[in-house]
Amino acid sequence: MSLAERMLSIDRRIIFLMIGLCTLIPLLYPVGLAIKVSPEVKSVYDYIESLPAGSVFLLSLDFDPASKPELYPQAVALMRHAFKKNLRVIGMTLWLPGTGMANEVVSRIAREEGKVAGKDYVFLGWSPGGGSVIINMGQDLYKAFPTDYNNQPTRDLAVLNGVQSLRDVNYVVSLAAGTTGIETWYVFGKDKYKFELGGGCTGVIAPGLYPLLRSGQINGLIGGLRGAAEYEVLIGKKGKAVAGMDAQSATHFAIILLVILCNVFYFSIRTSGKTAGQH
Repeated sequence: MSLAERMLSIDRRIIFLMIGLCTLIPLLYPVGLAIKVSPEVKSVYDYIESLPAGSVFLLSLDFDPASKPELYPQAVALMRHAFKKNLRVIGMTLWLPGTGMANEVVSRIAREEGKVAGKDYVFLGWSPGGGSVIINMGQDLYKAFPTDYNNQPTRDLAVLNGVQSLRDVNYVVSLAAGTTGIETWYVFGKDKYKFELGGGCTGVIAPGLYPLLRSGQINGLIGGLRGAAEYEVLIGKKGKAVAGMDAQSATHFAIILLVILCNVFYFSIRTSGKTAGQH
């Protein structure tokens, strides 16, 4: 049996193992392959970068654990950037199933960056109503959220000094896995209360949000895991998103290589067969 015949009859479990290793190794030991930063991601970064210290940044984590692989790294990168700029951070969610996860990421990154709850940041939690919650926040933040997620009266929190409503928020970013999400924040929030709005979303819904980006209804968009990796590159803190893109690239390379080799071996066998038949 020739080499080509042996390779084409290789046990499929070996191929599965190869693909598994191509996925696992970059996740454990990311190499940080070159990633080109898109203008829509750079726009979100530039706007946060332009905000002076003490500005109010509201991050709405409008997703649940099902979308964690794509949107959680976006939240981590945005939080790190906001805390690095010494912005006052308000975290919240419009998705009830994601409340615990949202609180965890806000609290964890705050601890890692040495920030104090109530002074540097607050997590408001979830309140029913979707668009009506945004309208209530636009009229009176303290009526919409009398207490934060930890049952602390919001009027007593230093981080909210001078913040009466959404009109006093400098920048809002919604990380959305669907509706309620970015569109809701625009229709019920930005259009009424005139704050700047950015977005982050899963890869599958990103194309549907580009009309909002092109029309200026949102000033930037972080799309999927790649967008999160781009943002990690911008803040100089490569994390799980960059590792995930390394794993995707390695896996795609392995699949393409296997397809090419299989075709080479196949045509090699056909050529050998035709030559043998002529003799």
